[in-house]
Amino acid sequence: MNEVLESISKFKVVPVVVLEDAKDAIPLARALSNGGLKCAEITFRTEAAEESIRLMASHFPDMLIGAGTVLTTEQVDKAVGAGAKFIVSPGLNPKVVQYCIDKNIVIVPGVTNPSGIEQALEFGLEVVKFFPAEASGGLNAIKAMAGPFPKLKFMPTGGINENNIGDYLSFSKIVACGGTWMVKESLIKNGEFEKIEELTREAIKTVFGFQMKHVGVNCENEGEANASSDKISALFGFQKKVGNSSIFTDGIEFMKTPYLGKKGHIAIGTNDVLGAMKYLENLGVSFNQNSKKYKNDKLIAVYMEEEISDFAIHLVQN
Repeated sequence: MNEVLESISKFKVVPVVVLEDAKDAIPLARALSNGGLKCAEITFRTEAAEESIRLMASHFPDMLIGAGTVLTTEQVDKAVGAGAKFIVSPGLNPKVVQYCIDKNIVIVPGVTNPSGIEQALEFGLEVVKFFPAEASGGLNAIKAMAGPFPKLKFMPTGGINENNIGDYLSFSKIVACGGTWMVKESLIKNGEFEKIEELTREAIKTVFGFQMKHVGVNCENEGEANASSDKISALFGFQKKVGNSSIFTDGIEFMKTPYLGKKGHIAIGTNDVLGAMKYLENLGVSFNQNSKKYKNDKLIAVYMEEEISDFAIHLVQN
């Protein structure tokens, strides 16, 4: 897959933004970036779009900024000149698509039917936008069309929110979803950028299913692990479960011998360990490649290289 599209697939969700005033571009980019989404699609529905892209791209060079609702080749030039790394259009305009291909610009055109998909394939495209997603049949429609076109992937947009995005992303042919719920126009106009950052963090948590699973405590030996687990169980009525290398008492894992982490480890659950790993790598996180664990060729666990407060961080499959 193209490098830009690969980056989009790591974020899983692309905030689709309408900016009426370019003064909001920098605080919005900061809110999205702090919230964990270094990606945005700025729609060309307003006069402020070009300048907003320029400001965001220049002040936040590590963000992946694209232009949406692009209808003409002139808008393509303006968007790319301002720093946009990809183009998204609501439909498939052959002139615009060919123009982008000739200039080696990533374009994701909108389609809603097999005829549009065949046009996209004729152009050699890898990903199309399915728009408006919910109004056009939603996930069921995408699954129905994906069958005859196994090489194509989709980026649905329109009617996707925190309640249904998980269903969409569970389908392997979907690389990412466009969404507006964390960047509503009213929030931007009212300057509620802290709220946008909060909603962005919640979106990431929803997309990847991040949750606290357990805390691992490094013990010197099996005797200490047994004694500690017995004490906790007796005090709080926790159930003790003895394993080969550790003893679990509900959300605490007592290691029979010290393992990764000076003090122990914190296990963070996720719906997709590999996807979460790629997302975090995009944010600069590195992983201990030797710590990977697989089940039936699926990555189910991996440790980060960096420790937090002397605890190793462990991604595990929910």
